[in-house]
Amino acid sequence: MRSSLRATPPVSCTPRRRGRRVLRVTSTSSRTVPAHPPLDLHGDLVDLTRALCDLPSVSGDEGPLADLVEAALRGYDHLEVLRDGNAVVARTSVGHPERVVVAGHLDTVPIADNLPTELRETDGTVELWGRGTVDMKGGVAVQLALAARVTAPVRDVTWVFYDQEEVEAERNGLGRLVRDHPDWLAADFAVLCEPTRAAIEGGCNGTLRAEVRTTGRAAHSGRAWLGVNAIHGAAPVLSRLADYRPRTVTVDGLDYREGLNAVGIRGGIAGNVIPDECVVTVNYRFAPASSPEQAEAHVREVFAGFEVTVTDLAPGARPGLDHPAAARFAAAVADLTGRAPAAKEGWTDVARFSALGVPAVNFGPGDPSLAHADDERCPVQDVTACFEGLEAWLTS
Repeated sequence: MRSSLRATPPVSCTPRRRGRRVLRVTSTSSRTVPAHPPLDLHGDLVDLTRALCDLPSVSGDEGPLADLVEAALRGYDHLEVLRDGNAVVARTSVGHPERVVVAGHLDTVPIADNLPTELRETDGTVELWGRGTVDMKGGVAVQLALAARVTAPVRDVTWVFYDQEEVEAERNGLGRLVRDHPDWLAADFAVLCEPTRAAIEGGCNGTLRAEVRTTGRAAHSGRAWLGVNAIHGAAPVLSRLADYRPRTVTVDGLDYREGLNAVGIRGGIAGNVIPDECVVTVNYRFAPASSPEQAEAHVREVFAGFEVTVTDLAPGARPGLDHPAAARFAAAVADLTGRAPAAKEGWTDVARFSALGVPAVNFGPGDPSLAHADDERCPVQDVTACFEGLEAWLTS
């Protein structure tokens, strides 16, 4: 059974262990590799995925896994290895005029009695079950195997493995690299190995959250005529939302569907008091053709006459599929899967690359709707397809 699941045959050659220069940004005097089998980057791809998943790395506890990743990569002298905290970067320096980034995060959400991993077959489809199989250690396994095996890529590659993606944005390891080491991420194009069912999802929508506030005058509900009901005053806000017709915007050949919706409402302090305040929380998902400033201006225009407070705002990311590297990547994936790129409707870390002026797409194994689920599982064929698509792009 195991041999039938092999994504690519093991490479017989043994990597040279002289090692290239390794740059460590944080002190590692007390860091030791845990008592865990080393990662075999030339072995079975499914075994590698299971090894990554079976070592827990819930956000904030990625250290042991980051140590293993660093130890595995530093043994290959075609790679320069850098580290910041629990983020590990490995890059080739062949001297090509074009450089691409392939990135993925090491952390997962908390385990829900879904480790160790299991292989199950249903109706001829073999799936790997367990925490992290979809989000996103299947993608990380693909990265690691390719980083070791593609020793002479046709474009220089920077492999990024980062921490704390599943928690609040200020802790995000990729965000830390953007702030502290933007030169490490310099590239012409980037691929984020988030789950996409082994299809390209380009860029991402931006997201804005705002509070639309109405005010009134409090009074006893038995003498309601003495007050002004702020909840009633929110009716026009809800009416504007109900009447709103979102746009579909084409960016670099992909169609992004926008949306403006109420996601929360609060008001009132007691069952016998006319409320003097009501707050409607709205979420605007906007196409990457719009800047954050334009998105905010649009929301304020929709709710003209009301008090609007923006509480969260993150830009979208253009896919940049007109860039030669992106076009070749799309062609390589289409040749293998027959699937054309589509727009990423949600928000992902590709936006962090976009902020650096690097167009980016999402491409990874697994169904994103199963990310974080107790029954998280990834088809083995997705892992294989992602490996083969990236390998073709980097070697052909």
